[in-house]
Amino acid sequence: MKFASRISRQSARVVAVLLLALPFSGAQTARTQKPALSKEVKAALDRVSAESLKGHLSFIASDLLEGRNTPSPGLDIAASYIAAQFRRAGLEPVGDDGYYQTANWLLMERDVKAFNLVFEDSGKATSVGIDRVSLPNSVSATVSGASLFKVDYKDAALLAVLQPSDIEGKAVITDIPDFQSETGARRSEIFRTMGEFVNKISGLKPALVLSVNRSNPTGTGAGAGRLIDPENRPAAPPASRMGIVSVHDPEVVRLYDSLKPGLSTATVSARLGGFVEKGVKLRNVVGLLRGSDPVLKDTYVLLTAHYDHIGVRPFGEGDRINNGANDDGSGTVSLIEIASALSRLNPRPRRSILFMAFFGEEKGLLGSRYYGRHPVFPIEKTVADVNLEQVGRTDDSEGPQVGTAALTGFDYSDVGTIFKTAGEMVGVRVYKHERNSDAFFSRSDNQALADQGVPAHTLSVSYNFPDYHGVGDHWEKIDYVNMEKINRLIALGLLMIANNKEEPKWNEANPSAARYLKAWRDRRAQ
Repeated sequence: MKFASRISRQSARVVAVLLLALPFSGAQTARTQKPALSKEVKAALDRVSAESLKGHLSFIASDLLEGRNTPSPGLDIAASYIAAQFRRAGLEPVGDDGYYQTANWLLMERDVKAFNLVFEDSGKATSVGIDRVSLPNSVSATVSGASLFKVDYKDAALLAVLQPSDIEGKAVITDIPDFQSETGARRSEIFRTMGEFVNKISGLKPALVLSVNRSNPTGTGAGAGRLIDPENRPAAPPASRMGIVSVHDPEVVRLYDSLKPGLSTATVSARLGGFVEKGVKLRNVVGLLRGSDPVLKDTYVLLTAHYDHIGVRPFGEGDRINNGANDDGSGTVSLIEIASALSRLNPRPRRSILFMAFFGEEKGLLGSRYYGRHPVFPIEKTVADVNLEQVGRTDDSEGPQVGTAALTGFDYSDVGTIFKTAGEMVGVRVYKHERNSDAFFSRSDNQALADQGVPAHTLSVSYNFPDYHGVGDHWEKIDYVNMEKINRLIALGLLMIANNKEEPKWNEANPSAARYLKAWRDRRAQ
């Protein structure tokens, strides 16, 4: 293929930039002897340390930071730590506030002062406090004396014959197992069944849908609220969607058990409250390693990772903190370690390297999409983004992943072949995962940069590992020796891009890359 041939030639030129001349003793030697890294590059890669990575991650993924939810005090502490390490490495502060690129967003929260929920049956009233419910953001309802209609969510036969005349204006009460207390296939099954139930019931126009929760005596209350980007908020408040209010009160559970299926004489009155907005400051953390070439220093290679995670599980016994060591504390501390290793190169890379930790990936690629709209440096001068996700754990569901790294969208651009070449030089097999490489391309922060036309990919060691988004993703479970090797691969791949006068390009022969190639061409045509 023409594309493959061009990549091969480009890779050869890149390697020549980094390597010392080899002492060939003949044609056979030239074919079999591995190239050696230059002394300066080898010294930089050798500065990457497993113990240093462990030190950083034991803090970033500690209980002190409480899972780094967006927004949260723990996320702010993490941002301060990353900025301090960028400062220590000597990176230039290039944000609007030192090492921070700030985004002023809004957090829409429920007005808990207006909350009220009362059940009545046979003259007895049961008032439920806000701490005994879990309210989804999609629910905002006011009902007075609505009749309770009991439905077994697993009773497909009953659901099939229910009509709007049975349900409209009434409050449906059911008993859906708590999917957040489950794991694996069981959790997915409950979540799917719940979705099917809600879709069916919502078409019958109930006033409210409630589900008793038997496993937890307390709920999440008003929840964490909903982030709003002022630049992209809808013109009017979104229409209320049907959602399920989980009720954790033992008295309500007893009431539910006493009711027969169908319409009952029990009633419910509810005022679930309106919403109020408050301002929140969210921050990407950015630091620049300025390039050395008079012309190429004004072009940029990005190394990125998200530093947020999903916070604290709202209820349950024992550990409830989702520490997010591998996802994506491992990528975050890799930014720090690689920045420190490359910052002492003399001469520095020809192009500039921008190190950036994003907020809000877990909430929908918020930080990276914000950067895409508000780049610190022009997008048309940004030649590539290498994003890091889950580079620490090797205990993959498909078996141990030691000495390997996968790249999403591997053959969408030159970047895959460049990193494969770098991997061969440091003893890491960089490959295209046949099932996950393309499927996961849109599931991390590289997508936001690719949408802008930048050749952008995510590098991972493991796609599926135990404790994913669970409380067991602790820093002690990281394979730091392997992570050190992966960091050296990443550093070398960055240098190969930064020291080459030719930019990585999208693969014109791959239909999956067509939309990104068009975005790149449109950007350059402006």
